[in-house]
Amino acid sequence: MQKYLRFIIIPILCFTGFLQSSIAAEDYTINTDKILVTVVLKHQQDKSLSELQKKMDENRFWQSFPPKGMEIDSWYVMMGLGQVITLKVAPKDLRTLNLAIEKSAWGIFETNIYPTYEFKGIAQSIKAKKALEDNE
Repeated sequence: MQKYLRFIIIPILCFTGFLQSSIAAEDYTINTDKILVTVVLKHQQDKSLSELQKKMDENRFWQSFPPKGMEIDSWYVMMGLGQVITLKVAPKDLRTLNLAIEKSAWGIFETNIYPTYEFKGIAQSIKAKKALEDNE
């Protein structure tokens, strides 16, 4: 009988391990044809607002940024820092975005560009899962 138990117990243990690893490895794939890019435009604090606005007009900032085909997801002014803009961009247009920033924002802002992804839904899912675990 013990000889046959291993043929039953081993597959059950393997299947249980498979289930646990499947549950732990949730799929958080992002299904979209666009990426998020966060652009931070830090104000050059050695210039006054009127100087910055004049330079923005000279560089045709408002006509150039963001380039056509890019969707503004959010655009905030962070006092003491500058502007934080999140754009939805097709990966093939990343170079176009970079060139628009170089041509229209340099000389006005210090720039930082970060690939970004939406985490809110994932965080809520993890939080809900952890709350359920704590209640068990």
